[in-house]
Amino acid sequence: MLTNAFAMASLPAEDVKRAIKFYTETLGIKKVAEPFEGSVIFEAGRGSQFFMYQRARTKAEHTVLNFMVENVEEAVKALTAKGVKFEQYDFPGVKTNDLGIAEVEGQKAAWFTDPEGNIIAIEEEQPN
Repeated sequence: MLTNAFAMASLPAEDVKRAIKFYTETLGIKKVAEPFEGSVIFEAGRGSQFFMYQRARTKAEHTVLNFMVENVEEAVKALTAKGVKFEQYDFPGVKTNDLGIAEVEGQKAAWFTDPEGNIIAIEEEQPN
C-alpha cells in the first residue's frame, strides 16, 4: 500500500519564521509552500521535501533529518563559513574530528542543531 507513496519528514519549530530564515538563507533550501499559518514545506535535492510546523519547543535527542551529499568535508566547510556550528561527539564508535566529521565503517557524517533544536545530519552518499 505505501510502496509507491511519497514520504515526508515533519519537524517542529518554536519559531517558523526563524526556521524559514535559517533553512533558506543559511542552508540554501528552497521554501515551496506555507500550507497554513505556522507551517512551511521545504524542498531539497532530487525533489525531496520536509514539512515544518509551529509547536512549543521539543527536545529530540536523535537525528531527525539527514542530507545526503557527495562530499561531507566540503559541505561542512561551506556551512561552517555560513556560521553553522557542528557538534563534537566522542562516543564508543563515533568520534568527530576538528571539523565535526565522524567516520563510522567507511561512512562520513557530521551533525548540527538548527535554531529550533532539531538535530540535522550531513552524510556522504555511498556509491551503489
